[in-house]
Amino acid sequence: MSQTTGIPQVQAFLDDVTETWSYVVYDHAGGSAAVIDPVLDFDQASGRTATTGAEKIVAFVRDHELAVEWVLETHAHADHLSAAPFIRDQLGGKIGIGNHIAQVQGIFRDVFNLEKQFLTDGSQFDHLFRDGETFTIGALVGQVIYVPGHTPADMAWLIGDALFVGDTLFMPDVGSARCDFPGGDARALYRSVQKLLALPAETRMFMCHDYPPNGSRQHQYQTSVGEQKRSNIHLHEGITEDEFVDMRSKRDSTLDMPRLIIPSIQVNIRAGQMPPAEDNGTVYLKVPINKL
Repeated sequence: MSQTTGIPQVQAFLDDVTETWSYVVYDHAGGSAAVIDPVLDFDQASGRTATTGAEKIVAFVRDHELAVEWVLETHAHADHLSAAPFIRDQLGGKIGIGNHIAQVQGIFRDVFNLEKQFLTDGSQFDHLFRDGETFTIGALVGQVIYVPGHTPADMAWLIGDALFVGDTLFMPDVGSARCDFPGGDARALYRSVQKLLALPAETRMFMCHDYPPNGSRQHQYQTSVGEQKRSNIHLHEGITEDEFVDMRSKRDSTLDMPRLIIPSIQVNIRAGQMPPAEDNGTVYLKVPINKL
């Protein structure tokens, strides 16, 4: 795997409620940009959405006079609703995700018994990326890395020297992503991470989430390939595949489902769009009982 070209500038945005990091990646002020993993505010108790967090991204892009070419999703998130359509409507660009999203759509179409018109071909997104595909953001060149395990469809984005890992690795003192969602696979995640850790040690690595252990530090979003190889508590050098799978399986068996998994998945497999309104003009999200 070759390093892609260009040194991107990166601005991070934290959604405190879901502990999710979103990013604006750009070549220079007045240049081109991509937005990665934007978050839509959602109050589960009331069912109301808001764009407060996403508007901060919009303001940054406009203040820096950037032209958004891509709105990139690392995967169909289970812990927050995507604000990708709002970003595209406000700033332009194409919504992109990995082509294996079709597999995830097929799984959850059955879980939620979605409408017959719902297509499981990824056509809700503007572009489906394949492993190894390259793309540009102005003067920057990016490469797509398929990293299944957390879900069957995760992608990492290597843009210049910046690697956006989605839900594969967390900060070294937090470890790795869970693999117990439908279609998850701890062995696949181990092998995916090895691809990422084969990149040059100085490669900057940007997290999708951070969960500071016991509130011991502030939220962080950046580490490096070298630091992960040295210090990641789940996947540092010397950890075998069998050791990781055993640890991950035992740990996952103790975890609760993410608080927003039910609304998030229904929206995110639609590229951030809500399900179609019913005959009374209201949009509803389903809650499958004793299913997940």
